[in-house]
Amino acid sequence: MNKAELVQAIAERTRIAKKDVADVVDVMMDVIAETLARGDKVQLVGFGHFEIRERRARKGRNPQTGEEILIAASRVPAFRAGKLLREGVR
Repeated sequence: MNKAELVQAIAERTRIAKKDVADVVDVMMDVIAETLARGDKVQLVGFGHFEIRERRARKGRNPQTGEEILIAASRVPAFRAGKLLREGVR
């Protein structure tokens, strides 16, 4: 399911205009991204939580040349599914 399909499904279930649903989805994604950028978690009870994880620097290989390279440390967003979501997809 892509974003347009998500907006369509929500609009059909709630009988809210697709434009309004799309605006809410956009704002929700912006708020989650801004919260993670500050280093905070976003927890949606039952659904799951978004957080930032730190990746250490590590060695890798250039697939074209086989040369060993250093991959820099980074911060990456992660999602962990909540209990209700996990149980709902079994």
